[in-house]
Amino acid sequence: MYPVNLDGPRVRLREFEADDLDACMQVVGDPEVTWHLSFNTRDRDQQAALLAADVERAKTDPRSDFYLAITEKPTGQLIGFARIGLLAHRAGELGYALRKDRWRSGLTTEAASLMLDFAFGPLGLHRIQAACGPDNLGSQAVLDKLGFTREGRMRDHVHTNGAWRDSILYSILDTEWSSASRE
Repeated sequence: MYPVNLDGPRVRLREFEADDLDACMQVVGDPEVTWHLSFNTRDRDQQAALLAADVERAKTDPRSDFYLAITEKPTGQLIGFARIGLLAHRAGELGYALRKDRWRSGLTTEAASLMLDFAFGPLGLHRIQAACGPDNLGSQAVLDKLGFTREGRMRDHVHTNGAWRDSILYSILDTEWSSASRE
């Protein structure tokens, strides 16, 4: 399934392109953003290599994930990313990040909602999980707003910024999303 384009009222999710490097660096190159993610801040060379791999991986069939750029309408400016990693048993894992200057704007919730529509619709998934740090109140609010259920705390789940960090695990099922999206 390539290319994927998902449109919402204020954002469009699209496949990454080779010339997205500068915009990507405003997300993955910002220590304030990556503090909340499961990887360390990246330098330009690291991100260039990862971006090239992401662009190529998107063209594989079958895909192991759907890693999409979040762009603002109508400018098309890349402001973040959203990802559904495919797991066994019709399950997936949701991840997302947004440039710091777009935080608290509702754009993350909109982008994640588009990904959930895609996951539970065309991809036919049954369960989506997401994890975030215990101090990431913004991400917890997004997951709560989307109707996720908090399942528990995973101790020492990721190693970032030189230390082990716990994660809070959330999930939502296809039947819950159907009812949550109508409310």
